[in-house]
Amino acid sequence: MRNAWRAWQELSGLLLPVACAGCGRPRTELCTACGAALHGAPARLVRPSPRPPGLPAVYAAAPYENAVRAVLLAHKERGALGLAGVLGRALAGSVRAGAGRPGDAGPLLLVPVPSARSSTAARGHDPVRRIAAAAARDLRRAGLPAQVLPLLRQRRAVADQSGLGARQRRANLAGALELTAGGGRLLQHGLLRAGPLQHGPLQHGLLQHGLLRLGRVILVDDLLTTGSTLAEAARAVGEARGVGRESSVHGVCRAAVVAASPTAFEINRN
Repeated sequence: MRNAWRAWQELSGLLLPVACAGCGRPRTELCTACGAALHGAPARLVRPSPRPPGLPAVYAAAPYENAVRAVLLAHKERGALGLAGVLGRALAGSVRAGAGRPGDAGPLLLVPVPSARSSTAARGHDPVRRIAAAAARDLRRAGLPAQVLPLLRQRRAVADQSGLGARQRRANLAGALELTAGGGRLLQHGLLRAGPLQHGPLQHGLLQHGLLRLGRVILVDDLLTTGSTLAEAARAVGEARGVGRESSVHGVCRAAVVAASPTAFEINRN
């Protein structure tokens, strides 16, 4: 049933009249101006205020407002799956900004923040994972080894985040994420041994060489608001490695998002 819905979403995008997801201009899925708003400027380091404990360095492509907000919502909530490519391009820019120097060793391992199963079922797709896959393809086309590794899962249900403040979101998400069994082995031992991680050329290369460059783990999400979700994801990764929460800030992983709240951009403008 879900595959049929996804096929209809993709087919309808071809058959029905198209309008820009950002501004409504007819006969284009995304106009030049709205595309520039999304990925026309270099990605920047952003920081919410207050910063939740354990939040790693986060890079974002654009402020979450106007056309950028409309495009993200169209992809996420209205099934405009054709926008995944342009959103992935924006996310790839954020990943490059946060990954360190181009010559740094090790592949880029994009770890998407997991969606609740109920949300994925209701939407018919996993927006973050879809955008992450598009970003990985963009990075590989640019000559950067990159792969999406879905290492995280929800260990318990969480309440709807909309309408919650920063403190309430932190409490809602505390302890909510954990690594999958294969992900735990990967981060604890630096080896790929079993399960769904053993497929594809990058995984095969990591298996051959053994060690995983943990500094290249990049948590990815579509949006940064309070930072609570990424802080919880970083906690789960850091806990698997046996390090403290604040160690996430100092190199366990970094994070990249498509967009961040305008205030998170303003805080780091200087």
